[in-house]
Amino acid sequence: MRTELFGVFGDRERFMRFRTPTEFDRLLVGESVTVGIRDPHLDLPNRTTTHRSTEGFCVVWGETFTPRGVEKSTAAWLFERYIEDGTDAFERLNGSYLVVLEYDGEALVVNDPIHSWECFYADTDTDRCFGTDAAALTRTLPSPTIDCRGLCEFVHFGLTFGETTTIEEVRRLPFDSYLTDDTTTPLSRFVYEPATFEYAEELAARLERAIERRTAYPGTKGMLMSAGFDSRLLLARLRDVDVCYTLGTPQTPEVKVARKVASQYGARHQTLLVNENYLAVGPDIVRYTNGIRESVHIHHRGNTAEITTDTIYHGLFLDTLLRGRFVPHDTLHLDVIDRDFPLPRLDPDPDVTQHIADKFGFYDDGDRTLVDCPEIDAETPAEFLENTITRHYRRGFDRADSRYNAMALLGIKSKSALPFRTHLADQFLESFVAADTELIDWHLTTPPEYRNDRTYQKALRMVDPDIFRYRPPDRPHRSYQLNQMEKYLRKKLPGISPFGTPWPDRDRIYDKNDLDTRLFPDRPDLHALPPRVKLRINDARTWLEYADEGIGEPSDLVRPTSVR
Repeated sequence: MRTELFGVFGDRERFMRFRTPTEFDRLLVGESVTVGIRDPHLDLPNRTTTHRSTEGFCVVWGETFTPRGVEKSTAAWLFERYIEDGTDAFERLNGSYLVVLEYDGEALVVNDPIHSWECFYADTDTDRCFGTDAAALTRTLPSPTIDCRGLCEFVHFGLTFGETTTIEEVRRLPFDSYLTDDTTTPLSRFVYEPATFEYAEELAARLERAIERRTAYPGTKGMLMSAGFDSRLLLARLRDVDVCYTLGTPQTPEVKVARKVASQYGARHQTLLVNENYLAVGPDIVRYTNGIRESVHIHHRGNTAEITTDTIYHGLFLDTLLRGRFVPHDTLHLDVIDRDFPLPRLDPDPDVTQHIADKFGFYDDGDRTLVDCPEIDAETPAEFLENTITRHYRRGFDRADSRYNAMALLGIKSKSALPFRTHLADQFLESFVAADTELIDWHLTTPPEYRNDRTYQKALRMVDPDIFRYRPPDRPHRSYQLNQMEKYLRKKLPGISPFGTPWPDRDRIYDKNDLDTRLFPDRPDLHALPPRVKLRINDARTWLEYADEGIGEPSDLVRPTSVR
């Protein structure tokens, strides 16, 4: 990868047991840690920086912002703050990052509060290694083994939970924690503390500042754009975007509205036509999943060469933080049409397990789990779902004050679409607006009943009163409830076309490309599975083989469908 951080708790000699210094743009060697970094944007303002002193060193890797008025590099400022404040210094660092810091002979590693960059670690026979590339960590191990629980989670959910990966010996740094040579220790940057304030007004102001912080990058600027809320927000404040890219065909409603919104804000629009590489499944794509999230969210994979700008923006994760994507709302069941319609209030008695399963696309068919794993205390998919979600949901109450926030926290920890960003950040100078600490703080202090479309749309109209000149094609009304009613009626009434989807038809593309024959020629028993599940199986197999060629045939661990 063009962007990578890899380190070893130890000296240069121990580092060189696993990697060579020439692989990296910069190597920093301390008394207790050695770290190599690769970043094409090293030392640009608000990007990766390093600082050395007689007392130690600091690496800040990624996209970061210091408090207003600081003139030193981010790494130099953070190193000084750490000497004064210890780990409390990380609460003042803004952005999407990984930090490696050594002071007075002691070293630690920490990432941003929402883990927008994952940190993996592995204990070899002699050393603890860490880094951003799980495959690189796997290769430090003499005999890595497949984690069957992680594999089962991946195949059924499209992701792994908690610290689990698909390799037993490779772990993820726990959420909002820091890593040392022998421990992981929790921090308290991400804790729900609801307060009373003007939610929409404050959100509008924070969105403006978050976007403004990210406007000064060099070169041409592009944005991956839909016709939805988040893209138009970025356009309204960035202003100097050169070109907006929308995946689809020129005549689809999504592309038509996106083109109008781009023109409204003075940007050129380019349609990225769906091609045979939309479901490219080779290791050059699957490596960005790190073996813990499905690749299906890398929607632009087949059009990367057409994105020619230097800097790229996107609205990933804004809906999760600001619009309550994982918070369930109450519904009213209408018997006459056998349909549930949403109500403008939270569900008083949410089915936590089913709600999370629906969000992640859990595969629940069959009478046995797809992976035979003795470590799982469940035979059926339903049991596996209940046990997995309940365990990780309950863990959230050390940071959440309510079941709604515990559900939101589980969604934030999981970040199922993160490979979308990881791929972008390896190809372009990428900016992650949703990782701004002011927006994270708004999420943590705003009660869940106000993190919704109503508050968000009100805030967007404060940013620009004309921001909804062209409504999203599937949301013609301000009211979420009215949009859902029209969506239902369009499906049922003859002569009226239904709302389209902003995404290509994945199942049709899968069949058109004859991926069953290409991916599973020797496993016809898998062909009856849904395409998304088969793509997950291929992702897991491809990534594991990419990480270690001698690991065996991962898909052999998937049961024949005939026994399910």
